[in-house]
Amino acid sequence: MESVPKSLRLQIAITGRINTGKSTILNLLSGQSSAITSPERGTTTDVVEKAMELRPLGPVVLLDTAGVDDGSTLGKERCERTLRAVDRADIMVIVVRFGAWGGDEEQLVLLAKERKIPFLVIVNCRENETETAEFTGTLLEATGQQPFYVNALNACRDEFLTGFTGRIISLLPDEALQVPPLLHDLVAPGSLIVMMVPIDLQAPRGRLIMPQVQAIRDALDGDCQCLVAKEGAFPGIYEKLAVLPDLVICDSQVVDIMVKTIPQGVPCTTFSILMSRMKGDLEQFARGAAALKNLRPGDRILVAESCTHHASDDDIGRKKIPALLGKKIGGNLLVDVCSGVDFPADVAQYKAVLHCGGCMLNRRAMLNRLNQLASAGVPVINYGMCIAYCKGVLERVLTPFPEALAHIR
Repeated sequence: MESVPKSLRLQIAITGRINTGKSTILNLLSGQSSAITSPERGTTTDVVEKAMELRPLGPVVLLDTAGVDDGSTLGKERCERTLRAVDRADIMVIVVRFGAWGGDEEQLVLLAKERKIPFLVIVNCRENETETAEFTGTLLEATGQQPFYVNALNACRDEFLTGFTGRIISLLPDEALQVPPLLHDLVAPGSLIVMMVPIDLQAPRGRLIMPQVQAIRDALDGDCQCLVAKEGAFPGIYEKLAVLPDLVICDSQVVDIMVKTIPQGVPCTTFSILMSRMKGDLEQFARGAAALKNLRPGDRILVAESCTHHASDDDIGRKKIPALLGKKIGGNLLVDVCSGVDFPADVAQYKAVLHCGGCMLNRRAMLNRLNQLASAGVPVINYGMCIAYCKGVLERVLTPFPEALAHIR
């Protein structure tokens, strides 16, 4: 469980006003002093993340956020970071003090409903405070749910965890507790999947990049056979096989090599496109790819990376893709870049957004970004789709996905 990437864990954002006991709740959940607690206002100044296993939910990330009523000089920035944490949360916990319910809490409930995020209200009581019908009635009317009362400083952890996880499970949709397949739903058990994996300067020393590792594991989880080779082994690799593969997958940078070398009729795609399907909405990305023909030299675009790697001189997202796209449209584009959990609030300024596969984002965070872009009417294109478009093979690598393919024809 410790090795599960954060992007595949259920993410729980702990929110509320300053000094309601959010960090104490985090420490109670984790069984450790994961966050500093103090009677002083504003002790938590940034998002604190704690990855752990929370039975029976499995691997989770707890996100302890700064108080939403922070009026300090840095309060605005802290609140913005809280909102970014909420954007990637699968569920929001709103911590309130007994008897205190007002505009800040109502705004958090509204935010959860706008983001379509399930939420749980925890009332953190002091020694002399106990549940009352009057306050419970206020919360029922305001939230439509029964609040969860606890004295976080003195609670029995086992009892709290049993009640907490039970409430979380009751609030989460079924799909939130299941990791969608990356690729094995595209083929039958026993199928042969061939992967073309180049080893370049951006590949971590001694390892493969995350999408490649996840693809291999997902193929094995689907009881498929997996053959991995560098691009130099193609097309000779097919001569060594008794049967043709059922699916071929490659890194986006060698998509033209894959398409030229694989036999006709063999389905193929890229790791980036598979990741975009698992993490987001493949049809929305396909519509974005179809909109690339509307770009003109001088248009401003955003390159969005989910990781915070040290960019090389020929970085795929910051350099190679904008150069390919500029060549395709006949002139340079104005390019802004964001990385990690950062994502601009004002996306309407962009003619298009180019997004990586999102291997470091959870599905909730990616869907929130896609919803934000859809609301602003800004097309979003996956890296892999954009490269395939520029190299004239987009239709070929979308053949395994007929619903997405229909949007580019």
